[in-house]
Amino acid sequence: MVQPRSRGVLDPLGSQNKCNTCYGVAAMGQCYGQLSLEERIEIYRLCAAGESMQMIARTLGRAVSTISREIGRNSLATKAWSGGYDPVRAQKLAERRRRWDGRFKLARQPALQDLVKDRLAMGHSPEQIAGRLTRQHGHTVVSHESIYRFVYHRSAQKDYWHRLLPQRKSRRGRLGKRGGSAASAIKFRRSISERACDAADRATPGHWEADFMLFAKYGQGLLVTHERQSRYTILDHPPDRKAERTSKRLAKLLEPIPSALRKTLTIDNGTEFALHYRLTEHLDLQTYFCDPHSPWQKGGVENAIGRLRRRLPRKTNLADLSRRQIARSSRLTMKLRENASTSERQPRHSRSSNQPLHFKRESISPLSRG
Repeated sequence: MVQPRSRGVLDPLGSQNKCNTCYGVAAMGQCYGQLSLEERIEIYRLCAAGESMQMIARTLGRAVSTISREIGRNSLATKAWSGGYDPVRAQKLAERRRRWDGRFKLARQPALQDLVKDRLAMGHSPEQIAGRLTRQHGHTVVSHESIYRFVYHRSAQKDYWHRLLPQRKSRRGRLGKRGGSAASAIKFRRSISERACDAADRATPGHWEADFMLFAKYGQGLLVTHERQSRYTILDHPPDRKAERTSKRLAKLLEPIPSALRKTLTIDNGTEFALHYRLTEHLDLQTYFCDPHSPWQKGGVENAIGRLRRRLPRKTNLADLSRRQIARSSRLTMKLRENASTSERQPRHSRSSNQPLHFKRESISPLSRG
């Protein structure tokens, strides 16, 4: 039986002298340090004997919260553990937690780390990688969030894994403060909440999304239109983003499409779409707007723009590229590419799909003239 610790005295054989985090005596007079294997065995024995946590704490000279936390977090059931407290298992878990890289599954599994790195280098996103592995193995191998956390951990160690990500952002989250919205200044604006329900699940064709893909040089941008069900994407390169020109370009792009295949158009609250109602007048195309600061509500075109960024990064100067070069870069990006290692096409992630990954052939039209 483990003898109780005397208050204010460090046990020379105790775990606190083996732990780098112990510096002395806690305020309540109890030693602060990691539990040892011997203490965990005693916790197991006393629990099996039906002793209370207060009694176990007094026996070991520990705080009741320490005993409660130890039993609680090491007794939870998992896929590989049916539940209950086991001292040897609890010791191994504690040792793993103390290792700096123990937080990252990719650090513990070098083979999985190499596979993820190879697929990131091939242009796959963490969501695509996690979904592909889940589909192949029938269970979650690694989550996309785990991949993101490990990527930015490696970047903090000057390994710069973030450069392998599609967006190549050095930091996560929004940078800076968001500005206001022009939603209140747009005439005849209808919210996306009024859009027909069948547009949300991609079950029926004819529901489009549009947005501008902007570049670093002022005034440069590509007008991107995207059909939700087929993922058919059309690009246009207007000289500016004025509302008058934008409405005319959208009408020119969508007019050749049969009316049954152009029912709605979802756009954001930019002033370039202020004359959206002309599309309704000329093409009988119903227009809807995302909620302010909610671009994810038109996720199809946002995803398409994200993929285009791989070939046309923000620093690209469109003035240096011909119309043919822009169209070619776009086709190379949007085309389903052959995976050299598995002979499988690159997957495209779809949130609306019940499967982890959804496969659709994408096509892109030549840039319109004029």
